[in-house]
Amino acid sequence: MMLVHIGQADVAERVQNAWLRTMEDGIHTYDIFRDGTSVHKVGTAAFADAVIERLGKRPEKLAAMTYGDGKGMNLPKYQRRPAAHKELLGVDIFVHWGGSSPDTLAELVRRMDSDDMQLIMITNRGIKVWPEGFSETFCTDHWRCRFMHRKEGSTITKKHIIGLLDAADRSGIDCIKTENLYAFDGKRGFSLGQGQ
Repeated sequence: MMLVHIGQADVAERVQNAWLRTMEDGIHTYDIFRDGTSVHKVGTAAFADAVIERLGKRPEKLAAMTYGDGKGMNLPKYQRRPAAHKELLGVDIFVHWGGSSPDTLAELVRRMDSDDMQLIMITNRGIKVWPEGFSETFCTDHWRCRFMHRKEGSTITKKHIIGLLDAADRSGIDCIKTENLYAFDGKRGFSLGQGQ
């Protein structure tokens, strides 16, 4: 199908017909081998070699495959959908930290808070561990810290994110990546933490 799609129907025919001839000659892999019908039981590598040996041959009993004029598949022209209205609502900042207490990490990370932005949640392995997490949760050294605008539902800008990262750098917090949190046409495009 790929070869036909890119306009190489002649190559697709050679491969398909070599495959049919291999099947017709009774060279079968273990999953389809049948006593009395199959001649040689082979693995997938040997089957592929048998198909390659038969390139240019056509089946004698099975119907040979032809793909017509070779101009490829007649697919509709791709049309990009109109862009959704996108609003930046927050940011997840992933932090590398070797401690084990989410409360201690929250104290450190809240140094990044600003007049507009605040830490609202910390997760570890997708589970909310702050605020009000469960002490039994096994935590790794990879923490997701979610920041949102202090005024719920308000949008933020990239400058807010830059400010957070600058504050993290000044506080010695090891930020390893960020993910912007968007709404598309008014629908949240990011997941909540388990337990949130």
